[in-house]
Amino acid sequence: MQYETLELLKQSKKSTVYLICSKGKKYIRKELTGKHSVYEILMNNPHPGLPALQEVVISEDSTAVIEEYIDGRSIGAVNLSEKQFRQVSRELCSVLEFLHGKGIIHRDIKPSNILLDGDGHVRLIDFDAARIPREGTEQDTSLLGTRGFAPPEQYGFAQTDERADIYALGITLEQLAPEKARNRYKKIFRKCTNLDPDKRYQSVNQLRQALFPARRNLLLGCAAACLPVLAFLCLWKLPAPPWGGEPLDTENAAGSLTVLPVPENVHWDKDTGIAAWNNVLESGVGDEVHFRLRLYRRDTATAPDPEDDDWYYDLMSRAGGSFRNQDVMDYSFETVLEENGFYYFTVSAVGDGIQYADSPYVVSDVFEYTGESAPPLPAPQGLAWRLVEENNTRRYYATWSNLDDYADQDIFNVTFYDQTGAYVMNNTWDMEQIRNKGYGGISIPAQFLVSGPDSAYRFTVQVYSSRPNEYSSSLMPDPVPEEYFSPWLPFGPKE
Repeated sequence: MQYETLELLKQSKKSTVYLICSKGKKYIRKELTGKHSVYEILMNNPHPGLPALQEVVISEDSTAVIEEYIDGRSIGAVNLSEKQFRQVSRELCSVLEFLHGKGIIHRDIKPSNILLDGDGHVRLIDFDAARIPREGTEQDTSLLGTRGFAPPEQYGFAQTDERADIYALGITLEQLAPEKARNRYKKIFRKCTNLDPDKRYQSVNQLRQALFPARRNLLLGCAAACLPVLAFLCLWKLPAPPWGGEPLDTENAAGSLTVLPVPENVHWDKDTGIAAWNNVLESGVGDEVHFRLRLYRRDTATAPDPEDDDWYYDLMSRAGGSFRNQDVMDYSFETVLEENGFYYFTVSAVGDGIQYADSPYVVSDVFEYTGESAPPLPAPQGLAWRLVEENNTRRYYATWSNLDDYADQDIFNVTFYDQTGAYVMNNTWDMEQIRNKGYGGISIPAQFLVSGPDSAYRFTVQVYSSRPNEYSSSLMPDPVPEEYFSPWLPFGPKE
């Protein structure tokens, strides 16, 4: 392909960057000193959150790269709303999980290296400082990065790994966060930027789960459940994001909307740390009902006003499928109760933005949390598969042998993986559901089991305490050690 040079953008001892053009389309050309094998990996492994690479030529002492020109703004120049901040955080976590999965450490994450493209989505740029960790190396051979964002180990104290990117991402997110979000996520930012790498989140997956914890009663990975939502988006011509999440800055032009009724009977379920409220069937979109929850902590039993903005944790709770029509909705806050104190939550029914507007928030009664130092529940033991045949139908259940160690409202999250290690889906049930319909375990829907010559499945189980003042949850390390997995379930071709 023939290119025309339009402009010299940057020049230094280590790199020269040009804006070039071919057939009316703009590109970036980089001429870098030294070998940058990272670009070869990225060339063969594209991701929508990264610039698309057109050419990569590596010689003994130089690297030439031609990549997509991104017409966007530096994220540091954008005042993000809280909704935008959460979307940006999700997308940055997605990009970094992808990179770290390929063994790439970016080493220069900062607002100026993050662009918002024309569709409002994140693009992470500039891999000139990126590296691939080497076994047996005690420190980086090239001390690159940006002061104020790079962690101590990036200045020669140790070899950098993915925790270096987590440090820089924590500083970046803290700078980008609106003030209200900054206060709410300050503990997360503080853990990201601990000077000791062993005290940070050990993977981006851990950070993502801290920012966006799993929700109860939501069946993840189910293509069938997503179809009504996708049809709804297509019908109303909302801009669909190219790689997950929701588009930024969408506006409601539907005019006056009907305000949803407020959820009733908003309360803590005794001393379980589980928030409960009556369902509002008109809420949500398609086959899901939606609710916004906010959690407040107080030193004394003083209820917040429903519009107080000093909450430190909020989330969207969604329920679809068979859970959509239940009378009472609930959500377990146990894993985010960190300090002893008095806790309240508020809940609002979320409208579709077309016919219904969100309801006002309603405040709960008080829950006194005293389990800051509570011991963890025992981990599930004796993981095994159980086959149940009924009416000529086979169903497979994930089971464990020590069910009697748990209380009726303890909550179990089972995650299923295929033979490649890829996530398939997860189900979250409490003990009551397991006893009523689980045959002593939690099922995996048949549509997720795909037969093939090498097909096989296994699962992990996490248990969330319903007695947070007596026991904390029993959570798994990340990455998950082999001893936390069930035996394999071979799933070859059906005869």
